[in-house]
Amino acid sequence: MDTQKEPKKKVGWEEEKKTNIKSVLARELDKEEKSGRLKARFLQKKRIEKVKGAKAGQVKEKKSLEEIRKKRPKIKKIVEIHEGITIKQLSERVNIPSNEMISVLLEMGEMLTINQSLTKEILSYLSNEYSFKYRIIGFEEKMEEVYQDAEDELVERAPIVTVMGHVDHGKTTLLDSIRKTEVADNESGGITQHIGAYQVVYNKRQITFIDTPGHEAFTSIRARGARVTDIAIIVVAADDGIMPQTIEAVDHAKDAGVPIIVAINKIDLPNADSNRIKQSLTEHELVPEEWGGDTIVVEISAKNNKNLEELLEMVLLVADMNEIKGNPSAVGTGVIIEARLDKGMGATASLIVKRGKIKVGDSFVTGDSYGRIRSIKNENKDTLKEAVLSQPVEVTGFSSVPKAGDKLFVVKNERVARDLLAKRDYDKKVMKMEESKRIVTLENLAEISREGELKKLKIILKADSEGSVDAVEKSLKKIETDEIKINIIHRGIGAITESDILFAAAANAIVIGFGVVATPTAIVLNAKEKVDTRTYTIIYKLIDDIQLAFEGLLEPETEIVEKGKAEVREVFKVSKIGKIAGSYILEGLVERGNMARVVRDGTIVYEGKVTALHRFKDDVKTVASGYECGVKLDSYQDIKKDDVLEFFEVI
Repeated sequence: MDTQKEPKKKVGWEEEKKTNIKSVLARELDKEEKSGRLKARFLQKKRIEKVKGAKAGQVKEKKSLEEIRKKRPKIKKIVEIHEGITIKQLSERVNIPSNEMISVLLEMGEMLTINQSLTKEILSYLSNEYSFKYRIIGFEEKMEEVYQDAEDELVERAPIVTVMGHVDHGKTTLLDSIRKTEVADNESGGITQHIGAYQVVYNKRQITFIDTPGHEAFTSIRARGARVTDIAIIVVAADDGIMPQTIEAVDHAKDAGVPIIVAINKIDLPNADSNRIKQSLTEHELVPEEWGGDTIVVEISAKNNKNLEELLEMVLLVADMNEIKGNPSAVGTGVIIEARLDKGMGATASLIVKRGKIKVGDSFVTGDSYGRIRSIKNENKDTLKEAVLSQPVEVTGFSSVPKAGDKLFVVKNERVARDLLAKRDYDKKVMKMEESKRIVTLENLAEISREGELKKLKIILKADSEGSVDAVEKSLKKIETDEIKINIIHRGIGAITESDILFAAAANAIVIGFGVVATPTAIVLNAKEKVDTRTYTIIYKLIDDIQLAFEGLLEPETEIVEKGKAEVREVFKVSKIGKIAGSYILEGLVERGNMARVVRDGTIVYEGKVTALHRFKDDVKTVASGYECGVKLDSYQDIKKDDVLEFFEVI
């Protein structure tokens, strides 16, 4: 009996043993899982403690970081970094261990790996932490670093000339006369085409003229970071004199650092007075050579081809004085002058070669486009195999239409071009900043100055009178500091225009209006250009804002939301109420309680609140466009017929 029962006990014990082992294993696994969860929680807690830096256990580590900070050498040079730079790349540039940077970023709550790209905010934090100044190198600047030339590789090239000046002073006539003279001299008589630029030969030397007259083209190209013009010819009519556009053209050329030649045109007219023009030029720091200055002045008649050869001679002289050179055998680069979509040939662009040669079959990248050059033609419609230094040509083969001012870079093949564009687009998204520069605003002025990127605050100043311009300019000059100087690069009377916005975008300047408003087209353009544009009616508020900007204390500007616009058609005087502006709402709408500007001949004469709105005999809250209404303004009785009312809200 016992012998029969024993095996049963043994079997039962084995089963119990197996069951026990399973339960033990389950318990152990459960413990391990709980332990793992506890460990994960513990590590997470430690990370949080490290990020907050508030636990007592971290004091020792913090002290060591403080000691490291004290021992750090100050980096004196400005570090040039490209968009999308990683911690590893930055550590190599500033010679600071990457693991230390990661620890510092962990303190501020940023967990980054060694190969992650740095945002603008993190770069700013690290620059303060390690006391270095940096400058962002845009995509095109980065490309140009690769395309560097040795001094012994450079040779003389044709100067590139832009003709600027006031409307009706003869810019187009001058360009046409120079071009026709060249055609006649060569006896070609061939059909020419407009490609935005052309070349002439004088004394066996070539000169390239940009055939898009006016400083608008000059500025739009320059605004995209491209320097294409070598010499500027400022045309002034001898019978008219220095005009606002003339001054603007001079200011553009000066700010760009381009040598100036003044061409006094229309000297054949009976009322021409060249001496009066020369006298006026001195008021703008352009003293003629014959009067002891260094400005070359040539008296011409573009219509009668008088003294055009002398003008070309002076262009070559200025070119020699400035040693205009380029590398003819390098990998090709160029600047887009004009671009369009042609039905037969697709995306087409006119460009000027700035370096090396550009050949049919070359792969390239430019702006947001890439491609392979399919055809090259000059202004005479001749088909070419290649284009050389300073030569203007029309090119096809773009993946999309480029923009004026885009730089074209020849690369190894189309795959490289696509990869470069993809990398550039990624870096732009990561950095969330402009490709080649930081836009100066009054709000970031102090920060940019500390980073060493700004030593002068450039201002375009527009006001309601010459007296106001002078008063504002004198007041601004009194508050400039040793760190930041104020440079008024252009001043004028009247509304802020598209031209002012373009100039500011090109020069990285701000626009200040005193007693004036921006034109509707300027407002639309600035929505794209994002120039810091401010208008004032009180001078001390203007000066206060600049002073606060210098100190980095300027509060973000309140947003002004434009609501509508009306024209005053009649003015009614109502007893015990005052004057009511009988108005027609041109656009948008007006609401009781809105703010309003009274604009008279482009000048703000009043700014205040809309206290009442009337439709016939009824008080109303809102009036939409296309309707008439009576508008009562707070404490303002000088309203006049034909005044414009601009309604807005301040948020």
